Amino acid sequence: MATADIDSGTVLKAVREIVPTLRANGRATEERGWLVPENIELLEQAGVFRAAVPRRFGGLDLPLADQLALVAEVARGCGSTGWVANAWISSAWIVSQYPDRAQDEIYGTSDGSLKVSGGFTPTGRATRTDGGFVLTGSWRFNTGIRGADWNILAALVERTDDVHEEVYAIVPAAEMAIADDWDVTAAAGTGSCTSSVTGLFVPAHRVVDGFEVLEGQVADRAHTAGTGREYGLTAYVMALSAAAYIGMARAGLELFLDRLPGKGIAYTHWEEQRAHPHIQFQVAAAANKISAAQALADSWGRRMQDAADADERLGMQERVEIRSQITYSVLLAKEAVDLLHSVSGASVIARSQPFQRVHRDIQGLALHGLMAPLGGFEAYGRVLVGLDPDTEFF
Repeated sequence: MATADIDSGTVLKAVREIVPTLRANGRATEERGWLVPENIELLEQAGVFRAAVPRRFGGLDLPLADQLALVAEVARGCGSTGWVANAWISSAWIVSQYPDRAQDEIYGTSDGSLKVSGGFTPTGRATRTDGGFVLTGSWRFNTGIRGADWNILAALVERTDDVHEEVYAIVPAAEMAIADDWDVTAAAGTGSCTSSVTGLFVPAHRVVDGFEVLEGQVADRAHTAGTGREYGLTAYVMALSAAAYIGMARAGLELFLDRLPGKGIAYTHWEEQRAHPHIQFQVAAAANKISAAQALADSWGRRMQDAADADERLGMQERVEIRSQITYSVLLAKEAVDLLHSVSGASVIARSQPFQRVHRDIQGLALHGLMAPLGGFEAYGRVLVGLDPDTEFF
């Protein structure tokens, strides 16, 4: 399907139609430790991997709200698939923060559909050489590396002084060695294996300064003003990730309600669990937590989009506040699933029940260092009491 023939509504409709298939493939995806091919093919056909690619390269260049809706809907079908889609889409957008030469090289050969993974903890070393850098290192939790086209890697530049210099390099995913070490209890289907390179040359145009890319200040980028897509790296990546949690929480509510008719409460005289006031209270509380998480997402999404449309950079306090709200929405989504799990009964632990997978996935992913409330709340709390945020990630 040509890009001109599809828009955000078309893609979202296509994703909604495949949610039952993604959900049905959940167990196979988990047991395989990586997305089943059908999931990737269906998302490709729907146009999901075009979402953040600039239109001049054949992508859809969707605004933030539409991207959030897509990720949430994929995650409603399968948490692992939603998390991988989130990683591929957000990292494909990060390419737009690189010099034009890198964009031409990476986007220009993609036909508008691009899958990019990344290792954003600087566990590699980069050594300057003629025309670029030599990269060596290993990166854990590299979500989507098994099916990615390109990979973004954070590394520290080797220097003779004590100055800390971090860079982000983009390399072909085919150049990465992938370990078979993803054996986990949550998000098992993401295939977030450790990946590594040894002595890999990366040309200078595919390596950017860490601070500059976080702040959207990389040089040699002609297409910035007026695009409405300059969101700021940390806020954008976190916002898109949060949509996956909201989607998983929606799935948890749907699956819980699906099991209620005719289900009693063991060792009691209650023949219909749904008739019990406590169950009704927990369902309402969970639904409201999900609605609150979505309302926060709508709010920060508008703020980020309005600033991007106006070619403005949100101030430090506003960005820190948005990071805190994003982490709070993740907490709300997790709490919603926890509430429902607590009244699901023992039968829910069967692996044949999709709900238990949703519960494990959201529990595990809520531990993500950037998405956990500890860091987000601390940074915002520091700003509120008149201190600096003590982090560059906002």
